Amino acid sequence: MKRSLDVNHHTVIDLEKAALARWCNGDPSGFLELSAPDVAYFDPFLSERLDGLDKLTAYYEGIRGKIFAPRYEMIMPHVSEIGNAAVLTFRFNSYSGSEGAEMRWNCTEVYRREDARWWIVHTHWSFTGREQ
Repeated sequence: MKRSLDVNHHTVIDLEKAALARWCNGDPSGFLELSAPDVAYFDPFLSERLDGLDKLTAYYEGIRGKIFAPRYEMIMPHVSEIGNAAVLTFRFNSYSGSEGAEMRWNCTEVYRREDARWWIVHTHWSFTGREQ
């Protein structure tokens, strides 16, 4: 059964917001704690996909304490649930942080529900263009 939700109170949105709050204060552990052992990760700063929590952890440990965004926003989060999976898409803007005055992103996270807990199994970050 597929459910499509445009609301801001789905569990995976709450999990993502909490992880983003930590991320924007230099702490990637929120995302590492949510990621499944078989997570796949795309990042525009990397030339290849990262496969597995061990590789994602190594990458995130290299940038721990270097990413700061004192002001940020999650824009238009959307969740589609299909069985024990949920696809979260949103735009993310950060301001006056370590990455520059303003960064605009698109994000897709695929979550898998196991034993009543949601795990990230796929992440894809990409840059988005300026608004027209």
